[in-house]
Amino acid sequence: MSNGNYSIGGQVGGGFGASMGGGYGGQGGGFGGDGGNGGGDAPAGGDLVFDVTTQSFMADVLEASRQQPVIVDFWAPWCGPCKQLTPIIEEAVKSAGGTVKLAKMNIDDHPEIAGQMGIQSIPAVVAFKDGQPVDGFMGAQQESQIKAFIEKVGGPAPTNQADQFLEQAGALLAENDFAQAAQLFGAVMQMEPDNVTAIAGLTQCYLAADDLERAKQTLDLVPEDKRSEDAYTAALAAIDLAEQAASLGDLADLHDRIAKDPLDLQARFDLALGLNGKGDKEGAVDQLIEIVQRDRDWNEDGGRKQLLQFFEAWGFKDPASAYGRRKLSAVLFS
Repeated sequence: MSNGNYSIGGQVGGGFGASMGGGYGGQGGGFGGDGGNGGGDAPAGGDLVFDVTTQSFMADVLEASRQQPVIVDFWAPWCGPCKQLTPIIEEAVKSAGGTVKLAKMNIDDHPEIAGQMGIQSIPAVVAFKDGQPVDGFMGAQQESQIKAFIEKVGGPAPTNQADQFLEQAGALLAENDFAQAAQLFGAVMQMEPDNVTAIAGLTQCYLAADDLERAKQTLDLVPEDKRSEDAYTAALAAIDLAEQAASLGDLADLHDRIAKDPLDLQARFDLALGLNGKGDKEGAVDQLIEIVQRDRDWNEDGGRKQLLQFFEAWGFKDPASAYGRRKLSAVLFS
């Protein structure tokens, strides 16, 4: 497929090596016959992804690359692989934490730069540092390859302290160290007040401390437009389970009922809710598995459905979720 002098899948004339090095960083030898910066509107300092023209190339790419590496994506609307590459490279640049910027050049509208660089095939990506092209590739690439390319050009992304705290807090939560986990979740909320994972994590800590009201107040801090995220729905499910457990009161009566009648499936169901509310997740799983084994159709498959709600509330990585999935699979597929 081709358009004009460009093709998909051909060769990049001159390569991305030494043959591109001459003259691109000079102050007077402008691309496209424009000796200055062309007067194009420069991207705002915080814009990591922006469009570039022949006129703005000198300022927005060459001069800007003296402060920060700039990657140029040469593309065209008719290029199928370009449409595959663009969203991947844009997301990778945004995820790199500001180590590089991405300039997008439509070669249909601005063919001069690509022509002077000998680019005959698109998509073509060229990285600039200190006013000079230093590396590049052509054709659609896998996400891992693009990330490796960006890290090679711009260096590793800066460590995000909030992400570190969330990882540590999640591990502490799984170990039932709720006090330490709460401190870390709270620290993240100070840095990022609308961080859903942190808010939901602190909610779970309050639930573990039997402080249902503060758990509900905390979860209410999640912005409306972020309430579809998994962390929010998991915390909401956990609150619902805690409210059901609170209404059961003393569990001794449920134990007595089951001892007298092992087929009292409602008692088993209520006991599962109560045990979960007291932190005995595996005990809760065992009661629901008994229901599924004894009568799969009870309460419209209520035992299995309640297990699934537990898994949602606990999270995929919780050891009790793994325990429950193994037990349920053994029953359903034996």
